[in-house]
Amino acid sequence: MTRLSRVTRTTAFKLSLLYIAVFTLLSGFLLVYISQNTDNLMSEQVVQTIDAELNGLSDIYVRGGVRDLVQTIDRRSRHPDASLYLLVDFAGNALAGNIARLPTLVLEEADGGLRRVHYTRQGQDISDVERQAMVRTFELRGGFRLLVGRDLGEQLRFSNLLANALRLWLIVVVVMAAITWIFVSRRVMKRIDEITDTSRTIMTGDLTERLPVAGNDDEFDRLAVSLNTMLDRIELLMRSMKDVTDNIAHDLKTPLTRLQIRVESALRDAESGEGYRAALEDTLSETDQLLRVFNALLRIARIEAMAPGDGLERVDVKSLVSEIAELYEPLIEDEGGVLEINVTDGVFASCQKELVVQGLVNLIENALKYGRPSEGDLKIRLSAKEKDARIVLSVEDNGSGIPDEQQERVQDRFVRLDESRSEPGTGLGLSLVKAVARLHGGNLRFTNGNPGLIARIDLSPAEPGSGGNSNGQDGHGDGRDTSTDG
Repeated sequence: MTRLSRVTRTTAFKLSLLYIAVFTLLSGFLLVYISQNTDNLMSEQVVQTIDAELNGLSDIYVRGGVRDLVQTIDRRSRHPDASLYLLVDFAGNALAGNIARLPTLVLEEADGGLRRVHYTRQGQDISDVERQAMVRTFELRGGFRLLVGRDLGEQLRFSNLLANALRLWLIVVVVMAAITWIFVSRRVMKRIDEITDTSRTIMTGDLTERLPVAGNDDEFDRLAVSLNTMLDRIELLMRSMKDVTDNIAHDLKTPLTRLQIRVESALRDAESGEGYRAALEDTLSETDQLLRVFNALLRIARIEAMAPGDGLERVDVKSLVSEIAELYEPLIEDEGGVLEINVTDGVFASCQKELVVQGLVNLIENALKYGRPSEGDLKIRLSAKEKDARIVLSVEDNGSGIPDEQQERVQDRFVRLDESRSEPGTGLGLSLVKAVARLHGGNLRFTNGNPGLIARIDLSPAEPGSGGNSNGQDGHGDGRDTSTDG
């Protein structure tokens, strides 16, 4: 009973019932409409035939009298068709015709009206079922009565045929509806049960589980794909939160320990104000570094929590790159390097301008710190071009690059390669760039240029005429202040 109750509450069961009801009503209406109109058409043909027969027999009676009328009726009665004739005298004696028996009231009421009657045809066994006919009866001069009619056997058989067809059609509709319901119910319930089972697995904490996709692009597949995309996003956020927690627990333990040791050493060993001042300055420097780490983590978390379509604007890529180059060119020259830009004209991206500037600034800062060649001057190239329906931004240096097996790893939080640990930094800069690229539907990719490293992020091109700021005038701020150390 529980399973039956569950089945009857399903949408498939209700839709099947609705299908049966609607299709049965439409089919019944169509067949009844056809039956009635066909019956009316056949009745009109019967009436027209009867009237034509009466007019012809009346003319014969007027021209030749009763004798010619009797001969004509007698001749026509011998034809095995549906026409009926009967001529009686004033006493009710049959003079001619092919009707053996019919109600006497029909001959008595000779008013020319159209009547449906039961009759027995001549030559028909009396035990046979009486037939039906449509007749007219007229009284002629001399007390004669003339009956002309048409047998309705064919019309009744056709009506019965339509009625049987209607009953058969309704049975077929019900059977097909039952088969459809069984098929749809089994298929729909199977997909729903799969979604339910997967959802229960996910609710137990296994965020790696995904809804099954059959591959036929039906509504369940589209729903599964949308939910799987949502689960990917949730898993990414949960993993990011877990990574942040783990990173804070492991990577911030050392500076906090150093901070504690400095304070304890100052309280234990310092003998003058200068000693306490030096300890406080070291503590303040360590605290500033911790705050930068926390701010960088919060900024990455906020970027990862953003919806992909929030805050997008139409940005002139060349103007954006030129402003960043104008900001960093003096600094790179002071470091003995050269900054080149290579940007295609008329390229517009749909992006969050401030975040893209932050990502490029981080890549340039990374190149400044770790992209110096062992010999020669530092060269940094900032490029932007449209490729494969995407806007590709790249920062290229001429340093030693990153080993291929480490290129994915350096994008994680707090990861710093051995050769870069001598430089100040937190290991969060590339993580922020990766988050910015993902927010815009792209990725952070590295390629070794031999020499040098090429870092790329890709953005969506802006639709022609779309709104938003396109001149690159504001939103970049001070790139040096907002950057996150790599």
